[in-house]
Amino acid sequence: MLDHIALLTRPKAIVVRDGAEREVSLEQLVIGDVLILSLGDQVVLDGTVLSGKAQLDESQLTGESDLIPKQVGDIVYSGSFCASGSLHYRAAKAGTDSLANQITSGARGFRRVLTPLQSQINVVVRVILMIVIYLQLLLTLDALVNEVRFSDAVGNATVLAGLVPNGLFLSIAVAYALGALRIVRFGALVQQSNAIESLSNVNVLCLDKTGTLTANRLTLQDVYALGMGKEKLTAILSSMVASATSGNKTSEAVITAFPAKSQPITSDVPFSSARKWSAVAFAPPAAPSADVLQGVYALGAPEFVHPYLAEDTDWQAIMAQIRPLTDQGLRVLLVAHQPSVTTIEDKGDASTLPAGMQPLGFISLSDELRPEARETLSQFAALGVELKIISGDNPETVAALAKQAGLGPGITLVSGTDLAQMSEADFAHAAKNTTIFGRITPQQKERLVDSLRAQGHYVAMIGDGVNDVLSLKKSNLGVAMESGSQATRSVADIVLTND
Repeated sequence: MLDHIALLTRPKAIVVRDGAEREVSLEQLVIGDVLILSLGDQVVLDGTVLSGKAQLDESQLTGESDLIPKQVGDIVYSGSFCASGSLHYRAAKAGTDSLANQITSGARGFRRVLTPLQSQINVVVRVILMIVIYLQLLLTLDALVNEVRFSDAVGNATVLAGLVPNGLFLSIAVAYALGALRIVRFGALVQQSNAIESLSNVNVLCLDKTGTLTANRLTLQDVYALGMGKEKLTAILSSMVASATSGNKTSEAVITAFPAKSQPITSDVPFSSARKWSAVAFAPPAAPSADVLQGVYALGAPEFVHPYLAEDTDWQAIMAQIRPLTDQGLRVLLVAHQPSVTTIEDKGDASTLPAGMQPLGFISLSDELRPEARETLSQFAALGVELKIISGDNPETVAALAKQAGLGPGITLVSGTDLAQMSEADFAHAAKNTTIFGRITPQQKERLVDSLRAQGHYVAMIGDGVNDVLSLKKSNLGVAMESGSQATRSVADIVLTND
């Protein structure tokens, strides 16, 4: 039954055949296929990039968490995940020829977390085994000294060996299997059987916001211009998004609200969860035109674009306009422009924007809170499970949504920029006592889970995006949404098949 349900959640591949895109199962892929890799997708066969560019997470192969930029001619390896951008690649190797299999399955980052019950049973069995071995030595000496018949000695040894409780392993395996079958009725596919027991030990639950607490359906609420007309900023914004080589949920919301045609670009930097901005560079037009863009345009979290703004920018005035929006639970992104620079280099998470950028305005987006969120969180709180919401969004925005979901008014919050400046002791204190974490990078998510576990907590993490992979693997219990990325489903202990 579990195998049948697992087929529904297996990763699919988007392949181009006869000029058309189609979704196929992994068994249908052949060497030479052209595959499309998008945000959150897993590379399923080793191959060579034909077009596009992206940043891949190869941590399951190399153990390094740094994102690796890929462009035309580069090799992509199965077992890695797309963290940003998109590309087309041609399948070149499969099976035992792939790098993932050459460096053995252990290097793919398989994780196995022993539950308290499993650890206790292991201790019991080992202690009894040592006692039995000691008694077996005594029986052997007794048989030699008293010249016991060989058949009697073997019989005594066999009876003594039966004292080792091997049945405990069978019992726990059967219990886990029955629990996994029962929980399937509620839309939860168990990928690690001991996750059933882990559920009962969790005392800290970490939640991602977008796609977990919310339905991950962004809607553009409004556009706010600074020093120009709203219509002009809207035209710039829509052209920026339409011209970028890769998109995300934010760009989809902008395009849906304001469709536009793409313009030629010299380069672009796709959005990254670590730096929290994207940028597009346009070359100078052959003939001056108000409708043709020129220079570098950036769209991102205000706090992360702020360091690149011109010195004469009135930052306090901008924040005074943004703060009421974040207090309502809206996501706010700043649009900035540097007209004198016409190219930008994609260096992955190390990418930087040109100095002296001018703020053009900002946009607000709303995210739909899941209808079951309030009831679910209140039940966890009633059971004594401590809740922590970890997000890449502004802390005030996350706090506003948390209050809508029923968390009390006394919740505490901290930003990733503040965490980055803390000592280990202060970081551990913040991890323990804070409820809302905003502007958090994937590495900080992982570090928060590590800190909570080091303080003796049994930690569960729920996520859906590729930026949650590191923290899911570090937690005692990882839970993924079925509609989330292949990366999160691959490393999770439980997958929620109906989200």
